[in-house]
Amino acid sequence: MLVAVDIGNTNIVIGFIDGTDIIGTYRLTTGTRRTSDEYAMMLSTFMSMSQVNPRDVDDVIISSVVPKVMYAFRASIVKFLGLEPIIVGPGVKSGINLKVDNPKTVGADRIADCAGAYHLYGGPVLVIDFGTATTYDYVDSTGSFCAGVIGVGIETGANSLWSQTAQLPEIEITRPDTILATGTKTAMQAGLYYGFLGGVEYTINRFRQELGTDFKVVATGGLGNVLYDETDAIDIYDRELIFKGLAIIYARMRGRNFKPRGTHA
Repeated sequence: MLVAVDIGNTNIVIGFIDGTDIIGTYRLTTGTRRTSDEYAMMLSTFMSMSQVNPRDVDDVIISSVVPKVMYAFRASIVKFLGLEPIIVGPGVKSGINLKVDNPKTVGADRIADCAGAYHLYGGPVLVIDFGTATTYDYVDSTGSFCAGVIGVGIETGANSLWSQTAQLPEIEITRPDTILATGTKTAMQAGLYYGFLGGVEYTINRFRQELGTDFKVVATGGLGNVLYDETDAIDIYDRELIFKGLAIIYARMRGRNFKPRGTHA
């Protein structure tokens, strides 16, 4: 049994992987002031919900972009499970060669996403993660991470819109029935959704123009599934890509040939 953890700016997502099956995923808000005991209690609860016995856990692997959380979270793993977690970063055996100016600046979540996309779906591949930020990472046919783009996430942009304007309300981010909005709420939804989607499609096309080659587009995170239904620019939406990538990295570090199962859209 492997526990895979993705610590992001907004959420911490925990997955339990039994053999090649992802048997449960859970999400909690990223709190920089939580103690190791609080994290251990949450982890215990999630394990109970998935009927996972702590004694059956062989290893824990973590990708994190929030250093302030790591001390307490790592301590919770050591205290509750008696294991020293594997921390993803440059130098781990991901099978992804980071051919960028400074490999140390590439987020662990991006490495895991690219490992999952490349080893499961092949390359060349453009990996898009719709999270707090929206990232576009290009991996060529040899497994080299060659270029990446970091943009504003749709929720981050939406929060800025209604927090900086006195008369615009907070709304649900969803695909509107039409772009021909007749009210403030639907006008905001149409503007956010179609404006963001247009930016995604343009960015993908720009990669194709400058690279001069075709590639698969694999998306994950956030509203990726909603966007996937609206555009032909995204080939695959895999909501569990981060866990699959972490499982692949773990297997490679242990000298195994391993491809986790799981569904994707």
